[in-house]
Amino acid sequence: MRIVIVSIGTLATLLVATGAHAATRTVGPGKTYAKPCEAIAAAQAGDVIEVDAAGTYDGDHCSWSTDNLTVRGVNGRAKIDGGKDPANVAAQKGIFVIGAPNATIENFELSGAVTNAGGNGAGIRHEGVNLTVRGCYFHDDQNGILGNPSAANTGEVLIENSEFDRNGAGDGYTHNMYLGHYAKFTLRHSYTHGAKVGHLVKSRALENHILSNRITDEAGTTASYEINLPNAGLSFVIGNLIEQSSTSENPAIIDYASESDGMNPDHHLFVVNNTIVNDMGKGTFVQNAVDEPAVLMNNVFVGPGAVTSQKNAVLTTNFTSEMGDPKLANAAAYDYHLLEGSPCVDAGTDPGQGSGQSLVPASEYDHPLKSKPRVSVGTIDIGAYELGNPGVVPGDAGADAGAPGTSSGDPASGGPGSGTSGGASSSGAGSSAGSGDDGGCGCRVHRARNALAPFAAVAVLGLLAARRRRPRASS
Repeated sequence: MRIVIVSIGTLATLLVATGAHAATRTVGPGKTYAKPCEAIAAAQAGDVIEVDAAGTYDGDHCSWSTDNLTVRGVNGRAKIDGGKDPANVAAQKGIFVIGAPNATIENFELSGAVTNAGGNGAGIRHEGVNLTVRGCYFHDDQNGILGNPSAANTGEVLIENSEFDRNGAGDGYTHNMYLGHYAKFTLRHSYTHGAKVGHLVKSRALENHILSNRITDEAGTTASYEINLPNAGLSFVIGNLIEQSSTSENPAIIDYASESDGMNPDHHLFVVNNTIVNDMGKGTFVQNAVDEPAVLMNNVFVGPGAVTSQKNAVLTTNFTSEMGDPKLANAAAYDYHLLEGSPCVDAGTDPGQGSGQSLVPASEYDHPLKSKPRVSVGTIDIGAYELGNPGVVPGDAGADAGAPGTSSGDPASGGPGSGTSGGASSSGAGSSAGSGDDGGCGCRVHRARNALAPFAAVAVLGLLAARRRRPRASS
C-alpha cells in the first residue's frame, strides 16, 4: 500500500483548489451572457453572476432553485423594468422568483412587476429558505419583496442598504416589503417610503430586527402602518427614523400583534432610541395588543397622539412634544439630527439588554442608504442620533459601514453581521467594513463547511491516489 504524506500548507492549497468549482458568469454588452436570466439558467450551485449595469435587461424574468447563487450588479445598479406588463413576471409571481435554499441579490433595481390577478407581482418573490438583499432599489411594483419560506418558521432574510418606494397595488394588501413566517427577519440601513396604501415594513417572522433605517411616509403619500408586525414575535425596533404623513391611511405608526390568528409565541417588543414623528395630527405611536409589557426607551416622539395603547408598557426616558421642543435639525426635510441645546442630549438611559440581546444602538442611519457607528458622547442621547457622534469606534479604521456589500454587525441583530458572507450566501459576496461574528443566514453554511474539513482532507487524498482531477466550471 502506498502512503501519501501531505504537509498542512499543501493540504490547504489542495482543499482550496479542489473546492474552487464555482464560476463567475458575466452578463451584459460583450459578455458571455446577454441577459441575467440566461446566466442564472446556466449557473451551478455557488456561482456568482455579475451583471453589467450598462446593459438593457427590461422584461427579463426567471425562477430558480439553484442553491447559493449571488446575482450582483456591477459598475452601478443593474436595472430590470417589468413595464407593468404581466408577461414580464415569472410564474405570474415576480421578476426574480427564488426557490433556492440560499440566495443573494446585490445592486439591482427591480421595478414595474405586476400580475394579472391578485395584485402580487413582486420585484423579488422568495419561496426558498435564506435570502440576502443588499444595495437594491425596488419601486412601482405591486410588492417590492414578497416572501414566505419553503417551510414555516424557518429561514432568515437580511435586507440592508436598500430602498423601497411607491410599491403597492393600492388595495391595502400589497406593500413595500412583506415577509411571511420566517424564523428571522433583519432590516437595516435601508430607506422605505411612499408605499401605495400598504405598509412600509410588514413581517410575520418569529424574530424581527429593524435597525437604523429611515422608514418615512413623507408628504402626499398614502402608506398605512410604517411598521406592521401583526403576529408579534421577539422584535427589536432600534435606532430608526420613522415618520407618518398627514395623508396616511392609518393613524397608528408601529403596529404589533394586531392579528390574533397565527400569533407567534414570543411577545417581547423593544422600541429603543428611535425618533418617531407624527405629521398626521392624531393617532398612536406604538399600538400593541398583547399583555407582555413592551419596553419603550430613549425614543423621541414628535407630534400629537398617544405614545402607546398598552397600559402596562415600560416607558423609560422618552421625550414627547408635551415636554417641549426636541430641537431637531430640520424635521420638515426629515433631518432628525439633534441641535445644540436639545433637551434630548445626555438625557437617555443605558439600554442594556433585552431577551439576552443588546439594546444599545450600534449605528446611525446616514442618508441615503449608508450608516456609521454610533458612539455615545457622555450619557447616551435620546433618539436615533447622537449629537457630536464621531462615527468611529475606538480602534476601528472608520470605514463606512453602509456601503453596498458591507455589514456593520449591529449587536441587536443577533445574527447578520460582518464577515465574508454577511447573509445567506456563502460565496463571499460583499466585503466587511465592521467587526462581529460571521453571522446571518450564511453562518450555518460556513460552520458546516469548517466542520467537514477533516472529511474534505480525506477526499483530497483519495483524489490524489486515484489521480483524478475535478473539472473546473467555466463561464
